[in-house]
Amino acid sequence: MSVGRGTLSGMTGYDPKADLQRYLQNARDAVVWKLDGASEYDVRRPLTPTGTNLLGLVKHLASVELGYFCDTFDRPSGIELPWYAEGEDPNADLSATAEETRQQLLDMYRSAWSLADATIAALPLDALGRVPWWPADRAEVTLHRVLIHMIAETARHAGHADIVRELIDGSIGIRAENTNLPDVDEGYWPAYRERLEAVAQQFARD
Repeated sequence: MSVGRGTLSGMTGYDPKADLQRYLQNARDAVVWKLDGASEYDVRRPLTPTGTNLLGLVKHLASVELGYFCDTFDRPSGIELPWYAEGEDPNADLSATAEETRQQLLDMYRSAWSLADATIAALPLDALGRVPWWPADRAEVTLHRVLIHMIAETARHAGHADIVRELIDGSIGIRAENTNLPDVDEGYWPAYRERLEAVAQQFARD
């Protein structure tokens, strides 16, 4: 059955902004959940050659939400982000300092959600803003575009968090109430991985 052009906009109760916001919140929640039960050491551990770590992902996402939903639409957050100051390490927003606590950064992320959600509630999807750190020829954006950008950004980093947490202690799944994984016994995954490795080895170079 084909859906005619314009059919969705005529659906009773159809709210594209609410749909976008729901997907954004689902991704936010997935990122935060990946820190649950992990030690202070483990949330800070760099697990890739480029230093990807759980708490750094939270800090980064809080920072970019404040930028895209507040600064872009001339709605200052009042939250200082000193890691963006001139002369700071270019990756300062992707790791926690020894002085920054897990709770402090999680609270900042949730504050960013609240401020972002206030912008989303206050403005129509076609509201115009300007991203000052984007090239001038595409710096003007709509709220709709920013929502899509932040869904993609947050989902991407949620995927990073999935892998990092699995490397730490084997914890897997999309969220606590629904792992989105097949219902298999504990011996399945090692056997599955061995099968994949056996196939890969067929293509290994001498």
